Amino acid sequence: QVQLVESGGGAVQTGGSLTLSCKVSGFLLDVYRMRWYRQRPGKEREFVARIGTLAGEVDYAASVKGRFTGSRDNAKKTVYLQMNNLKPEDTAVYYCNVYYENKDKWGQGTQVTVSS
Repeated sequence: QVQLVESGGGAVQTGGSLTLSCKVSGFLLDVYRMRWYRQRPGKEREFVARIGTLAGEVDYAASVKGRFTGSRDNAKKTVYLQMNNLKPEDTAVYYCNVYYENKDKWGQGTQVTVSS
């Protein structure tokens, strides 16, 4: 079955960096777009980045553009989110997502906490 496992979250100070990973199984990563979402405290889950199947095909939410970089390594079955210049408002649980067989599939999430 489809599984998504996020890792790499943690606590950093403003201006710090983290790289999140999402290891997938149960489907061929090469042919699926992957997405990163986040859920900030007291807020709805929101889109962060979409990583297409072609090299360089990445879209970002305006709030993270220029600071976050999405990428994939199909051979490692892993999707990444490099996060630089982190701000307190980036504090959230980060989830990876795939739309597989007409259903959204989610990982368990990884917590990112940015202190000022």
